Amino acid sequence: MKTRNDSLRNVAIIAHVDHGKTTLVDALFRQSGLFRENQEVVERVMDSMDLERERGITIAAKNCSVMHDGVKINIIDTPGHADFGGEVERSLAMADGAILLVDASEGPLPQTRFVLKKALEAGLPIIVVVNKIDRSDARANEVLNEVYDLFIDLDADESQLEFPVLYAIGRQGVAMRELDEQGKDLSPLFQLILKHIPGPAFDPEAPFQMLVCDLGYSDYLGRLAVGKVVNGRVHANESLVRLGEGGEQAPLKVLKLQTYMGPQLVPAETATPGDIVVLAGIEDVKIGDTICTKDAPRALPRITVDEPTVSMRFSINTSPLAGREGKIVQSNKIRERLMKESLKNVAIRVEDSEDRDSFIVKGRGEFQLAILIETMRREGFELTVGRPEVILKIKDGKTMEPIERLFVDCDEAFLGVVTEKLSSRKGKMTNLVNNGRGRVRIEFSVPSRALIGYRDEFLTDTKGTGIMNSYLEGYGEFRGDFPSRFTGSLVADRVGVAVPYALFNLEPRGQLFVSPTEPIYEGLVVGEHNRDNDLDVNACKEKKLTNLRAANKDENVILSPVKPMTLERALHFIKEDEAVEVTPLSIRLRKVVLPAQKRHAMRGEKKKQEMGK
Repeated sequence: MKTRNDSLRNVAIIAHVDHGKTTLVDALFRQSGLFRENQEVVERVMDSMDLERERGITIAAKNCSVMHDGVKINIIDTPGHADFGGEVERSLAMADGAILLVDASEGPLPQTRFVLKKALEAGLPIIVVVNKIDRSDARANEVLNEVYDLFIDLDADESQLEFPVLYAIGRQGVAMRELDEQGKDLSPLFQLILKHIPGPAFDPEAPFQMLVCDLGYSDYLGRLAVGKVVNGRVHANESLVRLGEGGEQAPLKVLKLQTYMGPQLVPAETATPGDIVVLAGIEDVKIGDTICTKDAPRALPRITVDEPTVSMRFSINTSPLAGREGKIVQSNKIRERLMKESLKNVAIRVEDSEDRDSFIVKGRGEFQLAILIETMRREGFELTVGRPEVILKIKDGKTMEPIERLFVDCDEAFLGVVTEKLSSRKGKMTNLVNNGRGRVRIEFSVPSRALIGYRDEFLTDTKGTGIMNSYLEGYGEFRGDFPSRFTGSLVADRVGVAVPYALFNLEPRGQLFVSPTEPIYEGLVVGEHNRDNDLDVNACKEKKLTNLRAANKDENVILSPVKPMTLERALHFIKEDEAVEVTPLSIRLRKVVLPAQKRHAMRGEKKKQEMGK
């Protein structure tokens, strides 16, 4: 017979990127008395990674807790981006209910749909909070109808459809039951959590069981296992066992037991059923393992995670500039770092390739892998990465590829160019809504590979005003090949330093990526060619000085400004025979095979083979 622990609530917060999730958690912290009156607190406490603060997104799911009326509320902050879906799945495994946060102007967007689907499948009760109702373009009632439509669309059962609704201004820390009410604080939200979300259920007779949902690492305590106590109690210094994937047992001793108090971890002597705890002293633990007593080892159902859909090749930096800017360049160090990431992040898998110095990394999307590369370069790594490629499957003799549901919101004027570009990339339009306000919403079914490199193009085509979101729909039949890029590359043909005179004369050929005085080597991509073929160029050529000089011959050359190369832009730009050289200070584009002679010979061989076919 199951009973509930009413002194606890475990709540996940679900929202699309930038709908105010982390800001709302800040307000919950302040109003639960966690901080002193005069204490200085940074904004968005939960976005602890530098990258999260810069980009304003949540990348890693994190836990925290607040107290209200003697009840401890554990809050799990989930990422709103589908590329971090592995984070979402495991954080929902710890929750008994969820708060769905929706922007009062934008309404439920695709990433909301992705995370909400996972929560409804897990059978969690949902509280809907319509946030940012103070926006000038807020349309709270229409948004609420869209939320109902979304629930019905996702096959929510009747009890889930009868969700309670609150209206909030997260930044001001107020929540109201009615739109025209004057809100004072977030107490309606606290009360609703206690009333609508049940305490964690447990079997009072069962021995201790805990499901590992997350991993951490401490320099002092080593590997940390984060998870929810499903049954029983645990004490510090207790001897337990870990059950792995195949049911194998490994003895362990809990060196330190910690629970969450606000965003911090505090030591605890014991943990009650349903609480989210952190155990130290457990080596070789994986997400999905069960930690239980020696006398009655019983495994809990493992967390299942969607398969990765994108792969990338990570290898050592082999360019002539290798080792100048980064501290960590060895392949064994890169492998070690990638393996550590795959232990912490369930959605990432690392495989050794046929070449000793490179590894195949698989993940949910190119954005997730770009975040990993960005994190590694900030840690001092130097590496070379290839173009993101989708993972194909063979089913009943047919090639299957990942298909995405894409939602585009843009001005009516750009409808033609967006539709044309997506249909050339094998996209199919499935729905079009024009509400007569000048903007249109279009739905497409597109192959995942069509979106690699399209995002930047989309922003240019819609003059920065278009919004594009997608989520993985599943695998569908391969839709055939299409060109990923209609332009070639300008490739440097010698070692040296970029010279203004040479760059000025190359400008008519295309868009340049390098500035004067930057180091150049053979095989470096210095720009985008206007035509569809690659062109070997000399970016180090200096002006010949003669002893005959006219007064107007010695004028300064004025170069067009070069747009700084970002990691995402570089990954989107490269073709199959190109790679990105990533160091802590630079991002360079290069050919996989650097010597021009070797590249031409390979191209000739390829043509011969094609003609022979």
